[in-house]
Amino acid sequence: MRIAASLKLLTFLVPCAFLVPVIIAFAPDLNKVWNSEALQNIKTVFVSIFLEAAPFLLMGVFLSSLMQWFVSEEMVRRLTPKHPVGGVLVAGLLGIIFPICECGMIPVVRRLMHKGMPAYIAVTFILSGPVVNPIVFTATLLAFPNHPEITIARMGLAFAVAAVVGGLVYVFVKRNPLRTPKAVVTEVKTHPGFKMASLPHSHTHTHSDDHAHSHGDSYDHHHSHKKDWRSFFIHAGEEFVDMSKYLVIGALITACIQTFVTRSDLIALGNGPIASYVFMMGFAYVLSLCSTSDAFVASAFSHTFALGPLISFLVLGPMLDFKSTLMLLSTFRTRFVIGLSLAIIILVFAGSWLVNFFG
Repeated sequence: MRIAASLKLLTFLVPCAFLVPVIIAFAPDLNKVWNSEALQNIKTVFVSIFLEAAPFLLMGVFLSSLMQWFVSEEMVRRLTPKHPVGGVLVAGLLGIIFPICECGMIPVVRRLMHKGMPAYIAVTFILSGPVVNPIVFTATLLAFPNHPEITIARMGLAFAVAAVVGGLVYVFVKRNPLRTPKAVVTEVKTHPGFKMASLPHSHTHTHSDDHAHSHGDSYDHHHSHKKDWRSFFIHAGEEFVDMSKYLVIGALITACIQTFVTRSDLIALGNGPIASYVFMMGFAYVLSLCSTSDAFVASAFSHTFALGPLISFLVLGPMLDFKSTLMLLSTFRTRFVIGLSLAIIILVFAGSWLVNFFG
């Protein structure tokens, strides 16, 4: 394993070595570019987005590791409501107990799904948790102190969209949407409306207390009855590295867009009753803000846009943005992510339009 990993690293470092003479030759010009105003702005925005999201991602992976330790598959199945309506309602309000940002939500939900949580409950929790929680509720109230209806509309629409999408997943998704390594997939019914992929693995049993397992999911486990903190932090570190690379890519591309596309140009594109919704939803997707801070950005547009477009910004962003799309693609199958994204966009647009119409 170590030799293979070293070879992979070597194949990456050798081409990079040829870049050294190029960098030396163009060093003066690169220094000017590095110190340019645009690049300084990219670095500032990138660092701010990453530092804003990283603590919540870290919180999520630590919670995921704790669940790997203490939450068994039997416990997940026992605590999961058997009726889909009850499951959707509980998942939609679960963020009140676990106020996790969207960056930390995905590793937690992935771990729960591996332990048997139904897909429709997991998706409902992913969508509602980052919005329907006390931290975001308080932040939105502080951002719009004179407009409490915005906070109420945000919470209500987020819960409604999450519940409807969860119901759609229950009806139409009949197999596990998680990405799995190359393996023979067999259907093991763990819960109504959910079928989990079972990975092939071989067991070598002895009469001792330890069991050596060889799994087909690219890593080996050696289980014993003793759990130490070293294994806990190793698991958390691997989870953090796995998810943070998508956060880095998303933050970098978002920083570039914010630097080279000015806000005035974006506002000019948003004139019109329909275009204003498209602009604010696209703006939320591109900015990739944390759900605890996006309300303060939206408040800057409160004198420019009506209630509906503001709500579409506040609801879509935590559910679907650029960096979370990359994280979703790393966790779920591509076709599932595309269908999920389309459902979220359509429901948020329709719901925010209704809020504006009746508001």
